Amino acid sequence: MRIELPQRHLHIDAEWHATSGPVLVLIMGLGMQRLAWPQPLIERLTGNRLRVLTFDNRDIGLSGGFDQYTANVPREGLRYAMGLPVRAPYTLDDMADDTLALLDALGVQTCHVAGASMGGMIAQQMCLRAPHRVLTHISIMSSAGPRAAPFPRLAVLRKMLSAPPANATHKHIVEHYVQLFTVLGAHRDSTEIDRLRQRLDRSIRRAYRPRGTARQLLAVCAAPDRRAQLRKLATPTLIMHGSVDPLVPPPAATTLQSCIAGSRLQWIEGMGHDLPLWALDQIAAGIVEHVRGHAGAEPVD
Repeated sequence: MRIELPQRHLHIDAEWHATSGPVLVLIMGLGMQRLAWPQPLIERLTGNRLRVLTFDNRDIGLSGGFDQYTANVPREGLRYAMGLPVRAPYTLDDMADDTLALLDALGVQTCHVAGASMGGMIAQQMCLRAPHRVLTHISIMSSAGPRAAPFPRLAVLRKMLSAPPANATHKHIVEHYVQLFTVLGAHRDSTEIDRLRQRLDRSIRRAYRPRGTARQLLAVCAAPDRRAQLRKLATPTLIMHGSVDPLVPPPAATTLQSCIAGSRLQWIEGMGHDLPLWALDQIAAGIVEHVRGHAGAEPVD
């Protein structure tokens, strides 16, 4: 469904999964559409009587874009490496406010929020900006900010920053991202890689917006270190992280846990920076247990 957010001059493509139950908002990561949330995970969550909302972040999928702005990633990447402020067309705060405005448009006053990677950063900002609206918070393979996490290995970073040529065919674009996510996800199982290929083929056919991904990347790099702010966060928090994540290395999770009082860290052994089928039972069970454990939680003032 297309939701107009006139006050933000934006529309958001969103989908409800289930018609009743406590609302759980799932926020996806950098350059990823709502289709990146595996359907088996959503089915496990809705099967536990959660009403799940997925959506495309701004600049991705079928949501509104900002093509009037050009993202100069090499220039801003150099500024980032030199410790200078990164200039981005919009911020993670803007993306958190998009999510809150989407909830307003749908008539949702309070919810549970889970975010993956950049989506975890957006979820953190939601908790900080509107704590009275977030009942519980689940952070998956995320960090307290790019400068609060160890740098990825250079080979991983180089592969992530590479892009298919402008004249690449659909098949070549899909294979480029299959290779990228095989590395990021630390995938070794051929069946899992086949599932990855099918998911990426479907997503790229739906929408292919590399310029939007570049602008989102600048928003991540422009974000300040949130460690000091997160020490004030009182929202019940579960942190889930893969033990072999090459993009957001595991120490980022322990740092995040040290910042959020009372937070719990759940390791997914053998998981990289992706949501493989074999880990979905464990991820779903962790989310459901966390939400149910705070079913009577009142939002923080």
